[in-house]
Amino acid sequence: MTGTLWIIGGGSGMGRAAAVEAAEAGWRVAVTGRRHDAVAETTRLIALAGGEALDVVADAKDSESLAGAHSRIEEHWGPVTAVVLAAGLNAPNRTWADQSMDDFADIVDTNLTSVARAIHLVLPGMRAEGSGNIVVVSSRAAWRFSPGSGVAYMSSKTGLSALVASINDQEGANGIKACHLCPGDVDTDFLAMRPEVPDAEQRSQMLGAGDVARAVRFILDSPPHVRIDELAISPIGQR
Repeated sequence: MTGTLWIIGGGSGMGRAAAVEAAEAGWRVAVTGRRHDAVAETTRLIALAGGEALDVVADAKDSESLAGAHSRIEEHWGPVTAVVLAAGLNAPNRTWADQSMDDFADIVDTNLTSVARAIHLVLPGMRAEGSGNIVVVSSRAAWRFSPGSGVAYMSSKTGLSALVASINDQEGANGIKACHLCPGDVDTDFLAMRPEVPDAEQRSQMLGAGDVARAVRFILDSPPHVRIDELAISPIGQR
């Protein structure tokens, strides 16, 4: 058994694919998402893959809910060894001319603040264990200026770069490492949040959730002394 992995945003898309991939690699996987049915489906897929899963429904934007989920994992399996943060949000209105501040705050809370909440919860256990692996699923929009992704989304994802760097600067002495994973276009349900939803031909040229999952597994499988600070992956042809 590799250890205990907590995947937040594991009810669909890249988070679900990463959960199944990690389970196949031997991780015990705790799956967190807001929707019971979606999380249950991910844990079912993990079981079909021969893995061990724990259903911990919670809202990453709710501190009390997230803390409760973390407590249930520790009670069941002990300290979280690794965490993959894959929850994300965007909105169709993405410019200064049409965005709302309510949407802006919601996007930043989901994409940036909730990541900090989760990391704050797992760090004490990782420090006690003397090791920890944190994978932050960010976006190509954090790696290269991408105006089409929106003001709020770019701002929140760019902030993750500094967040990851601060972990590596301050927690490396405790055996803890973090990776800022920046995928380009990925064919998932998240595309429905775009102002113009891509058609089937456009989707066929994108990365799949499984491509991102394999990248997550690569990071998790890296030796303890190897830190992958940032990893950007894009489909061929994306500009």
